[in-house]
Amino acid sequence: MHRTLLLVVVLLLPSAGVCAASGQQAPPPTLVVAAPGETQELVMVDGSKLYGRVERLEGDRVTFRTISGTSVEIDKAQIASLRRVEGHLVEGVFWKADPNPTRLFFGPTGRSIKAGEAYAGVYEIFLPFVQVGITDRISIGGGTPLVYMGGARRPFWITPKIQVLKTASTQAAIGAMHFLNLEDGSLGIAYGVVTQGSTDSAVSVGVGYGYERSGRSSNGAAVVMLAGEHRVSGGIKLVTENYIFKGGGIATAGARWFGEHLSVDFGMVVPLGINEFVAFPIVNFVWQFSRR
Repeated sequence: MHRTLLLVVVLLLPSAGVCAASGQQAPPPTLVVAAPGETQELVMVDGSKLYGRVERLEGDRVTFRTISGTSVEIDKAQIASLRRVEGHLVEGVFWKADPNPTRLFFGPTGRSIKAGEAYAGVYEIFLPFVQVGITDRISIGGGTPLVYMGGARRPFWITPKIQVLKTASTQAAIGAMHFLNLEDGSLGIAYGVVTQGSTDSAVSVGVGYGYERSGRSSNGAAVVMLAGEHRVSGGIKLVTENYIFKGGGIATAGARWFGEHLSVDFGMVVPLGINEFVAFPIVNFVWQFSRR
């Protein structure tokens, strides 16, 4: 009995220390005036949130202008946190930005990640990849299979991308996906893609040239991509990505769920131009590393 009581006391002591530590007052948030064009998320101690930007700091008062244009005077003691976010208002609701707008299920859009930002993910559970922004228009990435059938060299791919056009509604980029260390040579695809629309709703059209080199021989074929994306809520986007090439094609459709940094794709792939119906699942995970 005494041993049991002693064990209970020992187990409870650490949790009691945690509770005592959690009872300490949290440090006050860092308050800064936002730069023009930035959006901040202000969380009050009661849990309510405002989206806009801090315009002025005066003594114990903060002047906060919401996205809708309303100016609010707030006591600093009522602010729990303040941080920069990206997004916009849709019918009075703040939609945070899609953390993964530069790619579809597998193919690219015309958008580019910013300098110093990166994302890492995995295609179909077994194909991890990463992409890093060198400048606001140039990025480089690559990946390698988690599982491969052995051999002297481990295969991998590289994915350079350069954005060549960026306007309010149109973005265009060129790039390549090149596979290396294959037993029989190398293969890949060089492409150009144009995206028209916003990150909430857009159409992407791409043209590529798929090539294969083995020994002294090489083969190639043209590929056309037709894709679309449409956001239906704050955290769900419908996606379709389709390819046409000589002798057949590939159709995909599904949805993307996303939070502030994580996005998860679920969909189906259907090969076209064959005599029977075959479908394969799409399961992708991507995590965005932001400078914010």
